[in-house]
Amino acid sequence: MRKKHERVAGQWALPVAAAVNGIGTGMYVPFTLVFFHYVTGLSFAVVGAVLTVTGLAGLGALPAAGAAIDRYGAKRVLYVLYGVRVVGFALYPFAQSLSAFAAVALVTAAADRAFPAVNQSLIGEVARGEGRDRLQAATRALQNGGNGAGALLATLVIALAGPAGYTYAAWGNALSFALAALLVRPLKPVRSTEPAPARRPGAGYRLVLTDRPFLVLTGANFLNALSYSALSVLFPLFIVQSLNGPAVLTGSAFTVNTVLCAAAGVYVGSRVRRAGARRTRAAGLGGALFAAAFAANIVLGTLRPQNDTVLGTALLVVVVLYTLGELIHSPAAEVLAVSAAPEAVRGRYMAAYQMSWSLAKAVAPSLFTTLLALDGRAPWAVLIVTSAIAATLLIRVERRLPAEAVRPVAVTVAVARGAEPAEGHVEAAEPTEAAEPTKAAEPTKAAGPTEPARLAA
Repeated sequence: MRKKHERVAGQWALPVAAAVNGIGTGMYVPFTLVFFHYVTGLSFAVVGAVLTVTGLAGLGALPAAGAAIDRYGAKRVLYVLYGVRVVGFALYPFAQSLSAFAAVALVTAAADRAFPAVNQSLIGEVARGEGRDRLQAATRALQNGGNGAGALLATLVIALAGPAGYTYAAWGNALSFALAALLVRPLKPVRSTEPAPARRPGAGYRLVLTDRPFLVLTGANFLNALSYSALSVLFPLFIVQSLNGPAVLTGSAFTVNTVLCAAAGVYVGSRVRRAGARRTRAAGLGGALFAAAFAANIVLGTLRPQNDTVLGTALLVVVVLYTLGELIHSPAAEVLAVSAAPEAVRGRYMAAYQMSWSLAKAVAPSLFTTLLALDGRAPWAVLIVTSAIAATLLIRVERRLPAEAVRPVAVTVAVARGAEPAEGHVEAAEPTEAAEPTKAAEPTKAAGPTEPARLAA
């Protein structure tokens, strides 16, 4: 018998589908209000109010999505969400009354809010060990590339077709989601060799709410998610209002971040894995880089360079540092959550984890604008504190998480000479040199429950 590293069946499908999905998302997210204003004919005020209300109401879909994943599998639920988004964006140009727009927006928002949890659960189903880290990094990189391409495509369509271009962009968006659904068909769940632990009926979300280590992970992610919201909400206001910089620098910051995420995401992720970093430590390092970028903004807010070239160069350094933090934090934190979740109820765990992202997005605009009104440096100071608290939580909870969640291991498949492995078969994980036993694997009083114990009646 010889062994080789696990190869995810249809492994190309998810990153490529993410790129296509990103194109659709990128076609409307950068100018959401304008997009829906022209597509529906409603006023900006009405569009904004409807999107806010439906976005918050859409959070109610997360618990149902988590339960559906555990019952039917992530891939089937993903198809449903893609179908809802296809129909929703195809109908937007016809939803010109307030009630029609609100109805379509509500259903589409529910699918949008549930999608990340389903996508993360799918990564957990189709990959193991280091394969999850690679798949997460590749998926995120191509998603960012798709977002940039979608924004550029929509800009070109609108420039050529005028206001009617928004309608074409909506239909193009629907088409992109349909194509993405077709692309994930080759993905096959990996069959685990571990016996499925018994779970008492109805445990569901009660299990999540009593899993303190996972709740700590979720709380830490909420604090870090505020840092992610800073790029889209806080950076533009800070540049224009506090630094009196030209508005073009805002667009440049987005462009630099998107290009670096797309071009360097896989490389940075592989370097972190080769270094043998624990996922908790990698996520903490990413948060520390966020804090460093925010501290640099406090310096900029104090000095306020008057020369646009000096200001632009300084902001470029800040955005690169911020993006490096994102590239290190994101794959580690997301796969850490997936791997810490018991397989039988992974969907519910991912739904709860995704709630931290959604709540941060809801809280960030009012929090940042309130702090910015006090002092241009105040929100950055608060973000430094939240980043430090998040990193501390991740390090402290490390010992109470499953060892295989904290440190990625190389998963291998057995292959007889001259034969190929059975599709999806995974043998017990073999530790790499970097995957030495950690304290999390030793029985201690502080150790968290193992998966069977967490699920047993």
